[in-house]
Amino acid sequence: MDPAFRTATADDAEAIVALVQSAYRGEVSKAGWTTEADILDGQRTDLAAVTDILADPQSLILLTAADMTACCHLQNQGYYAYFGMFAVDPGRQRHGVGKALLAEAERIAATHWGADEMHMTVITARQDLIAWYVRRGYTPTGKRTPFPYGDERFGIPLRDDLEFELLVKSLGA
Repeated sequence: MDPAFRTATADDAEAIVALVQSAYRGEVSKAGWTTEADILDGQRTDLAAVTDILADPQSLILLTAADMTACCHLQNQGYYAYFGMFAVDPGRQRHGVGKALLAEAERIAATHWGADEMHMTVITARQDLIAWYVRRGYTPTGKRTPFPYGDERFGIPLRDDLEFELLVKSLGA
């Protein structure tokens, strides 16, 4: 049975920060496969960033309704929606929650916003994560952007070769 989802409110902000941090950084994140702890230290997001997203009328954060074990950020960009801040509690990974959340995000982008595509950026060093998205219909574009070295809001890099690649999926028939 697929989980139910809901849109986050300002009351969820602190729990969202904790969930995202647990999925990507620190020792706790190593229980799951999405960890970035070997390439980045520090924070993955903060309360100010999440609060800003929640206040943006073109954005939403989607959560699992019952237990807040997964979340993602969607931003309406017109013909496409941007997908980011995707996190699943490390103890709940590999049970289909992330796959169901991604599908719901795509459905919302297409049906509620009329988006033709979903865009996301992924750190190129995360080939396992890129492969997961490719299996779900995303295409690496070859368009790369540098990691924001020196801006600790995005973490503290443990390598000097980090960059993002744009992945795109058509949401049309």
